Amino acid sequence: MRTDLFDFELPEDRIALRPVSPRDAAKLLVVRPGASAECEDRCVRDLPALLRAGDAVVVNDTKVIPASLHGRRIGRGDHEPTIAATLIKRLDGSRWRALVKPARRLAVGDVVRFGSEGRVCFLDQLDATVEQKGEDDEGGEVTFAFAFTDAALDQALAERGDMPLPPYIARRRAIDERDRADYQTMFAREEGSVAAPTAGLHFTDAMVNALRARGITLHRVTLHVGAGTFLPVKAEDTSGHKMHAEWGTVSAETAAALNATRRAGGRIVAVGSTSLRLIESAAAEDGTLSAFSGETALFITPGYRFRAVDVMLTNFHLPRSTLFMLVCAFCGLDVMRRAYAHAIDSGYRFYSYGDACLLFH
Repeated sequence: MRTDLFDFELPEDRIALRPVSPRDAAKLLVVRPGASAECEDRCVRDLPALLRAGDAVVVNDTKVIPASLHGRRIGRGDHEPTIAATLIKRLDGSRWRALVKPARRLAVGDVVRFGSEGRVCFLDQLDATVEQKGEDDEGGEVTFAFAFTDAALDQALAERGDMPLPPYIARRRAIDERDRADYQTMFAREEGSVAAPTAGLHFTDAMVNALRARGITLHRVTLHVGAGTFLPVKAEDTSGHKMHAEWGTVSAETAAALNATRRAGGRIVAVGSTSLRLIESAAAEDGTLSAFSGETALFITPGYRFRAVDVMLTNFHLPRSTLFMLVCAFCGLDVMRRAYAHAIDSGYRFYSYGDACLLFH
């Protein structure tokens, strides 16, 4: 499909720079299927009432690491240019793949010293050697070999790193300590993401208790979100876009529980695009789920036949993004274009710290 079909005008002031408090006070737009379906304005804490007893809610328990680093190149003359790096994939105990700016300032063999300005750090300095470099000189990909390994490296990154907020937020304000809590879901357990599964940010203990009181079960899966979630679709046609692979796992226990839900007539409710893509990756043609562990690069666009997910809770996404394409596949392009127009006119807040929508397939 043509990428421009997924374009729309989004005023910049609709991109939320901070989350609402409490988390479940965010606005919720309910979108039901059908050409004549009207949007319903609700609140996230209404979610238990909008679902049914016997439904199963699936959340992503990945934990965001402080993957945004700032440092300087050292050891090559007096000039030490500043370097910004976002870690995107761990290769082993000491090596990470990263996106760096400006990549033109780095060559294989260079050393980058990531600083501790403004922080109290147990380890004095963190150096990384450029082991491999891609071709893009502006925002290129490099492989760093760090001077520390395993737990010592994890500690150093935790001390020096910032939360890797999306560029649409980070370019408008500084990342701070509040983001360490704000950009992490209450389910976060398995470290590995460089972006939050943002639909999960809306959950509170009170809402989870309300779901369970209504007879709705809650299940965990893990998908480590990669930096590819921030990348725009530059191809003129969706067929020309390649999704970055992300690692995920669905346990045999969770698969069995979700299969039982479906057999009993309950619905599977995916919290976020990450949970949805992982569940769909683990589903057979008939919707039966099996244990899954590995990488998925599932790119969902209109025409995709959903196998297992019936309902989706998700945030509002940016124009031409793979995430907006996914929700259009779930509810229909025309339905979602009308829903987003309503959201913009009604003051809904977009993207990672914004409001949510509840989509019925």
